Amino acid sequence: MGDIRSSQATEHLLTLASQTLDSMREGLNQLSCREVCRLLLPETTAIAVAMTDRESVLAFVGAMEADYPPGSPIHTAATLEVLETGKLGTFQTRGDDQTGADGHTPELPPKVRGGIIVPLNVQDRPVGTIKFYYRSPADIDRTQLAIARGFGQLLSTQLSTHELDRQAELTAKAEVKALQAQINPHFLFNTINTIAALTRTDPLQARNLLREFAVFYRQTLESSDQLIPLSRELEQTKRYLTFERARFGSDRIVERESVGEGCGDILVPAFIVQPIVENAVRHAMRDEGALHIDIRAELDGDDVLIAVTDDGLGMSAAACDLLQRNANGGNCAGKVPASSEKGTGIALRNVAERLERFYGFGSGIDIVSKPDEGTCVTLRLARAAVHD
Repeated sequence: MGDIRSSQATEHLLTLASQTLDSMREGLNQLSCREVCRLLLPETTAIAVAMTDRESVLAFVGAMEADYPPGSPIHTAATLEVLETGKLGTFQTRGDDQTGADGHTPELPPKVRGGIIVPLNVQDRPVGTIKFYYRSPADIDRTQLAIARGFGQLLSTQLSTHELDRQAELTAKAEVKALQAQINPHFLFNTINTIAALTRTDPLQARNLLREFAVFYRQTLESSDQLIPLSRELEQTKRYLTFERARFGSDRIVERESVGEGCGDILVPAFIVQPIVENAVRHAMRDEGALHIDIRAELDGDDVLIAVTDDGLGMSAAACDLLQRNANGGNCAGKVPASSEKGTGIALRNVAERLERFYGFGSGIDIVSKPDEGTCVTLRLARAAVHD
């Protein structure tokens, strides 16, 4: 019987921990904190549970909660001390004398005669607290201290994970901005020059291109920090090719697409197909004749494969291998990948890093090329069909 009860208690604790972590996925805010307080209050002998950031109350659940609405400033000396030291603190009162651990007399509700204040630390810095209030100091025993300390550590771990995810997202956005800054200037100037020339020879086409150009850049800026459907990324790629055809001639670039069922709705990081197509236009085109570019998207189990194939100049096996290793973060230290002075290696590396960041292990880029036959760049989005 004891083993069964122990097993049930463990299962209950794991379930509670999972629910608490789920509630904190969006970080320290009023909604998430209220849910956590609501979950934890029945697990203690406390009469109220509260959470704060460094400045104000985010949630207060239990007795007297109407007196401490979200946004109320922190006014207890004991809480301020915990935020200062980053160490767990307790307080207890005797009658009307409410004395904190530091000797101060914080303002507390008369029903409260003791409490535990646990810091919520991110990278060893207190970002908030979780507080447990008790009717009597006698209620604060080893069990209550262990519960408070344990949940404080659990929440601190989740907040640290949230902060890492936030920093990773900011880094990913910065990488997109950097890639756009690297690719856009030459494309921008070439397109403006093309439109300027057409204003004299074909004003109607120039006007249409200018309208499309405005849409193109608006979509680029709006999509730079979010996941978008693959269909939208392909639309942007086709819009890009519209400007390149106007520049080189409508018969110089022939693009075809084959998108498998359901693949168009898969969410992808913006700016993963266009850079590869742009590389083909910049580096694979011959002086004469058409460049054919085929874009295929299909499912491979739970993975999504996006392949961009051209029949252009291609590259040697050595150059292809170096580019492949550089794109996927291989040991190419001190080496300059083929055509990197024109942006090819940098663009592919950026795309590969964002694929791994969004889709995890197993994602990346595969490059196959033969001189004078063409190049195929395949993106693997690991488990993207499941994520969607």
